[in-house]
Amino acid sequence: MKIDAAVLVESGRARPYADSEPILIAQLELDGPGPGELLVRIEAAGVCHSDLSVVDGNRPRPLPMALGHEAAGIVEAVGAGVEDIEVGTRVVMAFLPRCGDCAPCATDGRLPCGPGSAANNAGTLLAGTRKLTAVGGDLDGQIHHHLGVSGFATHAVVDRRSAVAVGADVPPEVAAVLGCAVLTGGGAVINAGRPTTGQSVMIIGLGGVGMAAVLTAVSLGLGEVIAVDSVPDKLTAARAIGATAVYSPAQLASSGVSADVVVEAAGNARAFEAAVIATAPGGTTVTVGLPAPDAVSSIHPLALVAGARTIVGSYLGSAVPGRDIPLYENLWRAGKLPVEKLISARIRLHDINSAMDALADGTAIRQIIVFD
Repeated sequence: MKIDAAVLVESGRARPYADSEPILIAQLELDGPGPGELLVRIEAAGVCHSDLSVVDGNRPRPLPMALGHEAAGIVEAVGAGVEDIEVGTRVVMAFLPRCGDCAPCATDGRLPCGPGSAANNAGTLLAGTRKLTAVGGDLDGQIHHHLGVSGFATHAVVDRRSAVAVGADVPPEVAAVLGCAVLTGGGAVINAGRPTTGQSVMIIGLGGVGMAAVLTAVSLGLGEVIAVDSVPDKLTAARAIGATAVYSPAQLASSGVSADVVVEAAGNARAFEAAVIATAPGGTTVTVGLPAPDAVSSIHPLALVAGARTIVGSYLGSAVPGRDIPLYENLWRAGKLPVEKLISARIRLHDINSAMDALADGTAIRQIIVFD
């Protein structure tokens, strides 16, 4: 079938992207689902920093690539062997499929799936296949998949293990955000930080993932929730969703404030250093942001030893999507996780280059591409 998709043709073009247009809206041919795969009509897709990191070249990927990894939609067809999900079901995409058989898959989410990571790096689905082909215009030949999803498109074929079913009552925009921002930010708090009653949680970096971490920490109702960012409007937004204290990085550095669990969600080497410094004795620093590959931080090992501090890396929120997305779905349904508050703008597919500019400028939390 023919679909419209946002295809990245070149990484590292000059900003503003609205002028240099590294992403083209192209008509592609999408092959039908093979064994163990789903055809999904995309309803909503979130624009995430992981998309931007491919556009700006910080996360090199094979090109041309149909972007988008945070998405939700309706299953329109199932491949052979898929018996646990029906046509008409709303699904959330998870950008790291889990094969369920490798050693990392046995770590309860602590390590990313080996075959899933290999497929993501190669720009294929989990089975090693590509389903997208250019059908004319400025592109020619096969198109790579972004993180097994390629959700900036009218339709996508994904591996069954890249999708989690949710209830029909979950709005598409909410469902999409559950698959990355909430799964990653919420998981950094719940799965990696593991705060207990009375403990404080600090989040440094208030993009979509960081704000989702704030929202999740507030939903737990355990202790103080502190939010840190250099953009005043984001601090105001954090207050609005329940943060009990907010600081700019400069204010944090001069305040001496610390927390039992500190989540670094900025993807910045200096933010990671600040997170380690702000971690209280006996506390845990969780780093979930994705810095540039050559980024280097400097920390004081003695502070770790003398203060019995722990540093934990968390990819995809140390999540098992099939286990964790239903948890967040139920928190949303109970009114404890108002994911709608993370949405800063609703856009169309053709706005994607401008959306990348807004993300790079730090003015967006979660922009959602909506499809009719």
